[in-house]
Amino acid sequence: MDERAVRQAAERYPEEILPPYDGFMGLDGFDAICEFSRTFSGTSVYVPRIRTIFGACLEREILSQYNGANLREMVRKYGYSDRHVRELIKRTR
Repeated sequence: MDERAVRQAAERYPEEILPPYDGFMGLDGFDAICEFSRTFSGTSVYVPRIRTIFGACLEREILSQYNGANLREMVRKYGYSDRHVRELIKRTR
């Protein structure tokens, strides 16, 4: 999965980022660590995979970029299987 592509998708569709992770967008370094501590202090934390947090953003990005002939490119760029991308396209058309 291309992390630059994930960042671009998240910046394009910030409303699709799963809470509470959406609160970390725009933060870097020290600020992100402090926000993480305030958000999760005293709890057991499960951190999902990047694709889970940004999944809806990535799917919207795939749909906006898919042109009928670039399935393999979408698979490589976003780290999904051929089947997942085909089902996503079928589900939305």
